[in-house]
Amino acid sequence: MLLLVDLDNTLVDRTSAFACWATNFVRSLGRPDSDAAWLITADRDGYEPRASLALALKERFGMDRGVEALVDILLYEHVALMTMDPPTPIALREAREAGWRIGIVTNGATAQQTLKIEHLGLDPYVDCVVISEAVGMKKPDAEIFRLAAQELGGDLTDGWMVGDHPIADISGGRAARLKTGWVSRGQAWPNHVPPPTLTRHTAAEVINALIQRDAGHHLIP
Repeated sequence: MLLLVDLDNTLVDRTSAFACWATNFVRSLGRPDSDAAWLITADRDGYEPRASLALALKERFGMDRGVEALVDILLYEHVALMTMDPPTPIALREAREAGWRIGIVTNGATAQQTLKIEHLGLDPYVDCVVISEAVGMKKPDAEIFRLAAQELGGDLTDGWMVGDHPIADISGGRAARLKTGWVSRGQAWPNHVPPPTLTRHTAAEVINALIQRDAGHHLIP
């Protein structure tokens, strides 16, 4: 069985790390916390292009730093603050022990996403990593899922995509003929999007549910 998993806000807590960094960054400039709230909102959970956010940051705060320097700050300074829930690596390890082949499929800059994986020590738990910038395609394009399946030596119709984003991860995974597990993080599913195969609050809960589901299918009646 193939298990393709998103990185940000699925395996790792990107939202909390960025919010913590933004608050510290804004305070270091002597700005009020309301500006941190603005920055967190403008970031759009990482989906705002970094150059666009850097330009907005420069203009709002009247900063002397160039846009490229601010892009680097936005890309890298919050990475050291990223954490992973303790049950997550346990779930990944148990999935591999149960015979699942695991690949991270993530949108983003190659250097940044690689740094996150190294910082959190995820390499031993996965069999491949596919990063959008490195392969020239991004979720929800079905081709990025096919590429991951090819690297894992498996068939998409025998796999799952697990992630937090309804479009990039779930709709994209469905378009690639994968079954899908949504990491809700306590959010409500958007009514205008076809639902996932299953939903749980955290990545570990989704992965554990898949292990149990697969084990049930292999029980002898």
